[in-house]
Amino acid sequence: MQSYTNIHTRFSWLLLAFLAFAACKSGPRAPDVSNISVNVSPERFDSALFTLDTNHLQPGLQQLHAAYPMFLPVYMTDIMNLGAYSDSSQQILQQLHLFLTNKDFRQLQVAVKQKFGNLEPVKKELTQAFQYTKYYFPKFRTPQVVTFISGIANYGAVTMDTILGIGLDMYMGEDFPPYHMIEDLPDYMIRRFSPEYITANCMQVLEQQMYPAGRDGGHLLSQMIDAGRQQYFLDKVLPNTADTIKLGYTKAQLSWCYDNEQMIWQFFIQNNLLYNTDWQEISHFMGDGPATQGMPEGSPGKIGNFVGWQIVKKYMDKHPELSLQQLMEIKDQMQIFNEAKYRPK
Repeated sequence: MQSYTNIHTRFSWLLLAFLAFAACKSGPRAPDVSNISVNVSPERFDSALFTLDTNHLQPGLQQLHAAYPMFLPVYMTDIMNLGAYSDSSQQILQQLHLFLTNKDFRQLQVAVKQKFGNLEPVKKELTQAFQYTKYYFPKFRTPQVVTFISGIANYGAVTMDTILGIGLDMYMGEDFPPYHMIEDLPDYMIRRFSPEYITANCMQVLEQQMYPAGRDGGHLLSQMIDAGRQQYFLDKVLPNTADTIKLGYTKAQLSWCYDNEQMIWQFFIQNNLLYNTDWQEISHFMGDGPATQGMPEGSPGKIGNFVGWQIVKKYMDKHPELSLQQLMEIKDQMQIFNEAKYRPK
């Protein structure tokens, strides 16, 4: 039985923790979006696909195409890589038959159904995220949400026109055994294959659809700022989501970034990296990975995202009159950098 003295001690620690949490959350409060109407009804394409009669695939495929006229061709051709889609293509029918009758894939579908038999938590989170998005971007149209499985092909979230696709087999939890049987899936990626990342990943791909990156990519600094704007976008549409989830960092990695922020910035300055346009060099700092090449132990991958995020936050602190939409529509990334006057200490 818990003693009264221990309860009092624990209460004191809880109070201190609450005050610390409140301090971390200081700043503009999230707007009230409860009256903004959005309709989120996830459609289970994954279930519909696996109910097809494999002995009579063509008529079933035609019916599925009628139900998902935009998503099905993209799923077959781009996600599953089964070839150019046609519901009468013998290649498609043969490849689909192999997929639907494969023991491992059928077991995967059963596991996904057990894990995500109820999508209410996903629906609730997406609804709120879409409400915030519509608040900041009044012309935002709520996408059709479709769930699928890709055979663990690393398709967690995809967009196509007015459709948002969620690959549920990429969110089974880091302890899901099949993940660890695939050689080219490193631990730092598997750590993020959990349900709590679904909404953040969905909003990330929606932001990329709304504000696609330029074809030439630009120099490292411009890419940092674009990545920083994406992180700031996520802050606004996911105000109750932890920064670690939005960045994909562990708590230790995020703490390391804040503790070493000045050193990180000096590293880029001293090595003349900010205006580097070599994509291979840039990938060291913007690409995913267990750590950042050239940085001390403890650094996360994609450290350029963190730096860009700090620059954008600094800029917005100096321009509270700007809306999120105005920030995202700025064409010149250097305007953001120059006016932010980012100088970490």
